[in-house]
Amino acid sequence: MTEAAPTPGGFDESEMQQVLKRGCEAVGLDSSDARLLRGHTNAVLLLEKEQVVAKIARKGSRIDDVARTATFVRWLMESGFPTVPLHAVDQPVIIDDQAITFWTYLPQPDEPVAAAQLAKPLHTLHSLPTPPVALPSHDNIAAIRRSLAAITCLPRETLLFLNELTEQLESQLHAVQFAMPEAVIQGDPQHRNALHTCDGQAVLCDWDTVAVGQPEWDLVTVEVHCRRFGHGLQHYRAFADAYGWDITRWPGYRPLAAIRELRMITTNARKIRHAPWSLKEVERRVEGLRQQDSHLLWKIL
Repeated sequence: MTEAAPTPGGFDESEMQQVLKRGCEAVGLDSSDARLLRGHTNAVLLLEKEQVVAKIARKGSRIDDVARTATFVRWLMESGFPTVPLHAVDQPVIIDDQAITFWTYLPQPDEPVAAAQLAKPLHTLHSLPTPPVALPSHDNIAAIRRSLAAITCLPRETLLFLNELTEQLESQLHAVQFAMPEAVIQGDPQHRNALHTCDGQAVLCDWDTVAVGQPEWDLVTVEVHCRRFGHGLQHYRAFADAYGWDITRWPGYRPLAAIRELRMITTNARKIRHAPWSLKEVERRVEGLRQQDSHLLWKIL
């Protein structure tokens, strides 16, 4: 039995191509040579001739959320912050209630951005003044509960386990005393949400999860990605040294790391209907939670 093909951004191929074509026509861009770059969350396509990236928000995304992200990124650009820039057109573009944004394409080498290269942009982000756009409050527990309520691919017993674990971790979170003041946070900083520039620097991208919250959430996300996806301890240590703070030495590290991992697992479980091939990996990760295996390597989804 062959596995079902993933649906980029929740769209079937013809639907995605129609939204892309009409969106590009609305801003004078040629989509005839577009190719898919990423599709597990949003549909992200490169317009080869234009050297522009089109990002179609996941089907069902709120237009107001995409518009807020575009406004925030324009503010970052005006502030000189190291972000992938928006393409110079009026956006987002709305086609049949689907939001599209357009971004400058940055050709990438084979190697992803190193964790240490994330440190300076993140430190700068965490030091920014209040932006001129109202950002949501970061809440991993609420996001986990939303995902758990929407999961249809896991058996009842597994969902009970994940719900009980959520309750335990929320209780532990109440006892955490954060070390840093609230700030603007990226929400999901990791190697695949940053890009190389032509001068060897790194810029952040994928601002869908930007929020106001504790910088510790960003820092633990980097640590989780280094540990779970095989980058290794030295890779993380280089990041901690460059940022100037090692979250693994902070008393609140363990509950935050466990919550961040649970959010990653439940988010992917919620999306399985659009990427059925990912079910085995989600099940493997859940079993790792049962075994309390904090060093089980995860496959990228």
